[in-house]
Amino acid sequence: MISPAAQEALERFLAHKVALENVSDNTVAAYRRDVSDFITFMTMHRGEPQGLAPLKDIGVPDMRSWMAQARSSGIAPRSLARKLSAVKSFYRWLAEREGFEPTAVLAMRAPKFQAKLPRPLAEDAALQVLETVELQSQEDWVGARDVAVITLLYGCGLRISEALDLKGKDVPLPETLRIVGKGGKERLVPVLDAARAAMEHYISLSPHMVTEDGAVFRGVRGGPLSARVVQKTMQQTRQQLGLPASATPHALRHSFATHLLSAGGDLRAIQELLGHASLSTTQAYTQVDTARLMEVYNRTHPKA
Repeated sequence: MISPAAQEALERFLAHKVALENVSDNTVAAYRRDVSDFITFMTMHRGEPQGLAPLKDIGVPDMRSWMAQARSSGIAPRSLARKLSAVKSFYRWLAEREGFEPTAVLAMRAPKFQAKLPRPLAEDAALQVLETVELQSQEDWVGARDVAVITLLYGCGLRISEALDLKGKDVPLPETLRIVGKGGKERLVPVLDAARAAMEHYISLSPHMVTEDGAVFRGVRGGPLSARVVQKTMQQTRQQLGLPASATPHALRHSFATHLLSAGGDLRAIQELLGHASLSTTQAYTQVDTARLMEVYNRTHPKA
């Protein structure tokens, strides 16, 4: 249970995140969950409601107990690192407003974990997905819609949320699309002729009127298309093609980046196309490409 004072502080912190950092709804939900879980643990651990005064007095032993409990409950190191990051962010904000030193919280080190490399599809598999996804629906307009969405993910490197956020004012698609991504970061994305054609085909078949501020992609009942529907369609497609479970909508964005890199694309240009704030994020794709090259080398070289 969280005290009213702590709950109010948490909500103010989340409002601050939204106002100044323009974080997504999913990020807000994750922050709320992680910080709430932390305060709830401290309430149980210390045997009293954790108002603002007790929260200021959290010590290193308290933090170690929380980390130990999380590990014993089976939380993966990556997830625990994310939770700790959320708690630290909350404490930095709280310390500035309440005037205390959050040293015990900020000094905690995140558990080490091996970062997962992106798992892109092979080029032929990505093309097969584009050719097969429309077969998952019996209605032509729905199939055309799914092709348009998937083409934007693979052909333009969009996040699924970015594709589904497109409005009527964005069509017909221009040669260069202005996308607002994570943290309100804007980027310009070239639009392939194939993506433009797929969108035009979908619009021509859709039974729903496209309005300037309304969502372009619609569900069968006319409401905005949900990411879950796209994920389900992709699941059906990969099962039909015999692709692994890693073949998700987001994997198509990874495929976009990896295939560009394989073809000689510049890493910083790919960073801009993906909207990564840090080049280190994009550099993960160089490891993917190196892994692919080594696989080919080991399989084909006479001395391998």
